[in-house]
Amino acid sequence: MNPAESTCTIADLERWSFAGTALAVVGRPIAHSLSPAMHNAALAELARGDSRFGDWRYFRFDIAAADLPRALVLFHEKKFLGLNLTVPHKMLAVPLLGARDATVLAAGAANTLRRTDVGWEGCNTDGYGFAQGLHEDLGVPLTGASVILLGAGGAARGAAVECLRQKCRGLWIGNRTVANLTALLGDLRRFSPQAVLQGYELATPPTDLPADSIVINATALGLQPGDPAPIDLCRVPRPTRVYDMIYNPTTTALLRQAAHLGLPHANGLSMLVHQGARALELWSGAAAPVDVMHRAALAQLKA
Repeated sequence: MNPAESTCTIADLERWSFAGTALAVVGRPIAHSLSPAMHNAALAELARGDSRFGDWRYFRFDIAAADLPRALVLFHEKKFLGLNLTVPHKMLAVPLLGARDATVLAAGAANTLRRTDVGWEGCNTDGYGFAQGLHEDLGVPLTGASVILLGAGGAARGAAVECLRQKCRGLWIGNRTVANLTALLGDLRRFSPQAVLQGYELATPPTDLPADSIVINATALGLQPGDPAPIDLCRVPRPTRVYDMIYNPTTTALLRQAAHLGLPHANGLSMLVHQGARALELWSGAAAPVDVMHRAALAQLKA
């Protein structure tokens, strides 16, 4: 099997040998990831116009949280140029980085790493991808919007910072784990002291959630068959849009309820594409072929 299409492990990394320029996505679970198909299609397109990209390849690594510190050292030693991080690594990686850009400092999470001579520089392209996807699929800006955000993990952090950066009217965040919610709210208040922020336990949404809001799912509820929706949309006064960051499966319980209620809705495929395109641009210095990446991701979903 082509190693760029298979799932590698830390054992594979320990004996790694690749003559070209290597990139990778790192997470657990990871077998479902569309990133290798999406990025390798983009690299093939870039190579058509610039031979410099002819030996660039993007790989997939299943790495446990406990192995992340060792893995990051190995990825650096093996001269990987860049990494994408997904669950559960986005927040765990931050204290392991040699440098952090402004997006990571604000969000407390990194989804994109760039190799430097002395270690990894962390970036966060999730907020950018989220805003681009929301505008592309649902045609709504974040500026002046009331946002109900579900979740407090790495992806939620990137989205929350982007909402505040674009001056949303207010941000209501629900999460199952109170400690994680409290930590996120503290970080966001330091980032934007004047912001309208409210947190709540996901199972017991307050009765004063805003009307005409955008509901954003950044939890893992919906990844597995039979998962319930993270919130009952009937408990949200007149939501205007529903965006679920989950893209595989393409339809979740939350999106099915949105469709039943006649609410405009979209899954997270566009976010995946745009955050990936931005990461590729950070690594390569070249404009990413977004349309090629989107078509490759769609094709992989249907395979």
